[in-house]
Amino acid sequence: MSAMRAMVLDRPNAPLVLRERPIPQPAGGEILVEIAACGVCRTDLHVVDGDLPHPKLPVVPGHEIVGRVAAIGPGVTGFTLGKRVGVPWLGGTDGTCPYCRSGRENLCDSPVFTGYTRDGGYATHTVADARFCFPLDETLDAAETAPLMCAGLIGWRSYRMAGEGVALGLYGFGAAAHILAQVAAWQGRRVYAFTSPGDAATQNFARSLGAVWAGGSEEMPPEPLDAAIIFAPVGALVPVALGAVKKGGRVVCGGIHMSDIPSFPYRILWEERQLVSVANLTRGDAREFLAIAPQAGIKMQVTRYPLTEANAALADLRAGRFEGAAVLIP
Repeated sequence: MSAMRAMVLDRPNAPLVLRERPIPQPAGGEILVEIAACGVCRTDLHVVDGDLPHPKLPVVPGHEIVGRVAAIGPGVTGFTLGKRVGVPWLGGTDGTCPYCRSGRENLCDSPVFTGYTRDGGYATHTVADARFCFPLDETLDAAETAPLMCAGLIGWRSYRMAGEGVALGLYGFGAAAHILAQVAAWQGRRVYAFTSPGDAATQNFARSLGAVWAGGSEEMPPEPLDAAIIFAPVGALVPVALGAVKKGGRVVCGGIHMSDIPSFPYRILWEERQLVSVANLTRGDAREFLAIAPQAGIKMQVTRYPLTEANAALADLRAGRFEGAAVLIP
């Protein structure tokens, strides 16, 4: 086979278009991945909707990729043809900037992002930097594994940044929160899930995954929180979450894009509460989380879509029409 299929974004705020392209050949340090599944992430919405500036255009979105090595470029070691691999959001770094040299490659000055500044996984094939691909368990279902490559990995970074407190709030119960709720319950923490007001279905879903309480985002939890993670891209939730955490508590903003944060009184930040953001991921985050995920017994809730239905999957994500994660199957 010499041709591949891809759903392509030509310009922001336009539907993706199905195109046939020649299968790319991996350059030095790269591998060609034949894609088995690609998760549909809220960050993809931000790319498609023009919330994130300066995408590579045209671009193939998608950065929660599971597939198999189909070709290996010069200089690549550690991979064999047919090996199952995962490709995440962070697609490459310069390796030389102060952040990379100090072990903070997630803050690299010249990063490459899969499905944003290089073509991603809404396709039958993609080329990726081998250094930023991860070997995956051969026995796992590809569709159920795909969301781990972003919702899981960046969610895990957010989770670790939240600290070790027992009472944890999760605002926005989508793909990332439904993974982390299971990890937190496995570790003996109390999870409080916050959803859109009146969303009883999602609240019941959260309870089924171990949340001890679930309610609307405007409600206060039954106890003060040690920490909260905000996954919903809603800046108005920041003062709400600050008001819900106890003295010394921390609020983590886990998304790449958020609407403006409204002004709020200093008293809800005072008493050493902290407000922090999470940016991207490191390869260390990935290795750590991929080792923990099977121990935690994470059960993925996925809705599968054919590759050609990528626009429908994005629309359903935007409207909140499914629980858990959406996954494209080429």
